[in-house]
Formats: sequence, C-alpha cells, structure tokens
Amino acid sequence: MRFSGRAAGRAALTAGLAIATVVGLSACGTAPWDQSRFNSDAPVSPTASPTAALPSPTATITPIVNELATGSTQHELQAGDISLTVTYYSTLSMDQWTADANKPISFSMVGTLGSDQGQKIYLSRVSVTPAIDGATGALPAPAALMDQASVAPGYLIKAPYSYSQTFILPAVDPAATSMTLSFTYEILLQSAPDSNDYAKQTAADQLTIAIAQP
Repeated sequence: MRFSGRAAGRAALTAGLAIATVVGLSACGTAPWDQSRFNSDAPVSPTASPTAALPSPTATITPIVNELATGSTQHELQAGDISLTVTYYSTLSMDQWTADANKPISFSMVGTLGSDQGQKIYLSRVSVTPAIDGATGALPAPAALMDQASVAPGYLIKAPYSYSQTFILPAVDPAATSMTLSFTYEILLQSAPDSNDYAKQTAADQLTIAIAQP
C-alpha cells in the first residue's frame, strides 16, 4: 500500500508515539507502594503474641515451734564421755503460757558414762538464758536464771540419781510469739573412783516454746 507524503508522515508519528509509550511503561516497573511484595529485605511487622499472666505472690506463713505442745519433750546431750538425758515439761498448760503470765519451766537430768570405771558425775551449775521473738523480730528478754550447786563438788546425777529443777519465767513483751531457752550445764566427772580430782565438761541445749495469744 502506498501513502501520500502527508499520510506517511502521520503514520510514522503515530508509530513513534506508540513505541515511546511502551518504552515509558517498561521503565516505570513496579509501583513504589508495591515494593514489599518482591523485596525480601523489606521489614516484616512483628506478630503480637499473648503475654502469659504472672502468678500473683502468695503469703508465706512460718509456723511457730512449740516443743512442749504435747506436754513434755526429751533431749539427749553429749559432754565428752558423758551422756545426758534431759526431760523438759511445765506444770502450766500451754494455753496459759501467755506473755503476761509467770511461766514455770521444769526439767530433770540423769547422766551415764561411756567408759564407766565407777566414777561419779556431778552437776555443778546450770543456767538458762531466755530469748523472746515477736512477729517483727527479737524483743527484750528477761535476765538469765541460774542454779549454782550448794554442795561440793555438785549434785550427783549419775544414774540412778538425777537432778530436777523448776525456773519461773516472768512476764514478757505483749507482742511476744515465742520464747527460746538456752541451757548451759556444767558437769564434773571424777578422774577415778574415790578421787578428789575432777574433769569439767559443758553441755548446751535449747528449748523453744510458743507464747499463747489472748
């Protein structure tokens, strides 16, 4: 087909515009707002995950020790070659062991000797030091109590003989919840039967008693 000069020029111009349009569209590429579809380096929004609920704290209750809860308790002590059996009790019931009461603590002791060659065992002195505790800590305590043997060299405690004593503990702070009694026993052991020479041994013990609340 043959075109006139003007028609041919118009056709060439139209073809040129069409090619330019195609080239222009090819240069545009993907729209900027759609880059994330093809760009693997694009940041990914984190997915929210549920947060586990933390357990609420629970209160810790510390039980108060009462070694006389059943009425009495027995402790086994060792002082060198001497074995001591001490029984603690009170003539006042535990529900009456209130802070303002006079509280009797009684105990009896008997001793035996491991390598027994006939020596005697004596108690020359016993002392008890109270410590008072309340809900917030230590409280003022009564003075120590003591029994010094009135006979020399002391009280005979070798089985079948024994020693018995009662101390009266006075009123304490109204906020008291428990009392710990620290006992110290000073023991004399004959070096040989009928000898006037003695070896000294010391035994220590503790007893915890609850204070009854009004």
